[in-house]
Amino acid sequence: MPIISIKNMTKTFQIGDVRLDALKNLDLTINKGEYITIMGPSGSGKSTMLNLLGCLDTPTKGQYFLDGQDIATLEDDLLSKIRGKKTGFIFQSYNLIAQLNIIENIEVPMYYQGMSETLSKERAEELAEIVGLSDRLKHKPSELSGGQQQRVAIARALANDPVVLLADEPTGNLDSKSGYEILEILNDLHEKGKTLIVITHDDRIAKLSERTIHLLDGRIDKEDNNKR
Repeated sequence: MPIISIKNMTKTFQIGDVRLDALKNLDLTINKGEYITIMGPSGSGKSTMLNLLGCLDTPTKGQYFLDGQDIATLEDDLLSKIRGKKTGFIFQSYNLIAQLNIIENIEVPMYYQGMSETLSKERAEELAEIVGLSDRLKHKPSELSGGQQQRVAIARALANDPVVLLADEPTGNLDSKSGYEILEILNDLHEKGKTLIVITHDDRIAKLSERTIHLLDGRIDKEDNNKR
């Protein structure tokens, strides 16, 4: 069974008297362990698609199956629970909590899922080691470089072992060296079986993925199968 299956998915926004179809009748299947990139010009629907895939919003019509469950018509409270358990987000601007240190930032998603303090700290330490920050556990975001902050964000996204990891321009604020290191971490996660969906403008990132979906005016314009 695919991790993600979208059927005739449309998202419409009402702005005053104007109806805007941000996404139009999308059909898409993503299998477990795939590495997908999404590309397209500004206004093509990338952010709307990421919000729908990550359970931050629901489609106006159509079906969206995530890990076998149709979530297209769920109420906000159920949608929030599924989002916390099954998706992990990595943002361009990191979105770390300035007052918390690395361990505490990584622990946040586990806190909301009711995990005990002992178990959440243990897992946070394991994830910090995976992203190469085991020597920075007590540092706060302001004491880290951009690349290190993004490593924390990746560890936090993995906290509840999501079935899909979603990233929005994960190297957009980084220099080339730090960006390359982040891509290496993402590639390693893919090699270990994690399903990745990455929005990007960078052809280099797209070439690392297995498949690139090109959006144009709210529709899938084409798909590229990339050699790995």
